[in-house]
Amino acid sequence: MSALALQELARSVAEGRLELVGGWSLADPWFLLVAPLVALGLWWARRPAGRVTAEATLVTTVRPSWRQRTRGVPVLLQVAAVVCVSVALARPLKGKVEFQSESEGVDIALVVDRSGSMQHEDLEKGRSRLEVVKQVVRDFAVRRMGDREGAADACALIVFAHYPQILCPYTLDVDAITGFIEELKPVTNRAEDGTGIGVGLAKAVQTLQASQARSRVVVLLTDGENNIDDIPPLEAADLARKQGVKVYTIFAGRYAYAFDAFGRAVPTQREIDTSELQEIALRTKGRFFRARDQAELERAYAEIEALERTKRVTTQHAESYDGYRLWLLPALVLQALAFLAWRTVWRSLP
Repeated sequence: MSALALQELARSVAEGRLELVGGWSLADPWFLLVAPLVALGLWWARRPAGRVTAEATLVTTVRPSWRQRTRGVPVLLQVAAVVCVSVALARPLKGKVEFQSESEGVDIALVVDRSGSMQHEDLEKGRSRLEVVKQVVRDFAVRRMGDREGAADACALIVFAHYPQILCPYTLDVDAITGFIEELKPVTNRAEDGTGIGVGLAKAVQTLQASQARSRVVVLLTDGENNIDDIPPLEAADLARKQGVKVYTIFAGRYAYAFDAFGRAVPTQREIDTSELQEIALRTKGRFFRARDQAELERAYAEIEALERTKRVTTQHAESYDGYRLWLLPALVLQALAFLAWRTVWRSLP
């Protein structure tokens, strides 16, 4: 059915009980009994009445006029109107209407480091690294999932320290994923602490294997160098490349920290090694970003957002559409013609 024709139909929650041809069905088919009953009543009301007399017998010898020969036309018009009304009451439904809509969309795995070092406060004074990251990642997810400029992305949230964990599987529910982001906290158990970049990336690639999206992306954020060798970062990068997954890597943090004689973490001037993160992005055709404060972090996610725009075609199925309007207008027209016919051409004198 054409888009113009669909505009004449209203979305329906009714269920078809009598299947017809061409995808049509009737929700209340018993209303079709109205037509023969009313047609019989009209015939009974308009039938010739009175006794047959000698005068009437003489009249029958006279040739009838065209009006007399066509006196049944108004009744036929009324019957046709009743048929249209009964079909409308039977609630015709057009089902299995299929159409396509095109929108931009990417499947994105948001991978966030939650190791103990994310408690340092060097991205913004008075706020931990993780608090700043949560705000920026949340805003990024809202923009990508909020149908802004045609975007409708499915996002997943994966966190890692020593071990990776899927906090939120792929979803289009922005409230669900932002809720998990808000509750995110650094690990406090030393046995769970660490920076497993390789295991975090491998878990993200694994979750993307079932994705049917044309563009599959990992945005991996960390504040440290890999120190968990269960899966080396470059091994995970090769896995992502084989699966056609693009990886954007972000290092968020101003300083490298060390412990002083009193066990306190203090910033140092040691240069942070980001070579593995750069190589991961290079091997997977992504990009590496270095963020030393919140503004740079926001710019990194904004650039990723601008780079990832892929057309996604989705097919939607409408359960059914009400078609009663297509029958009501003809019913009104036919009844109006019948009324005019009785009052003009076929008018009966008292």
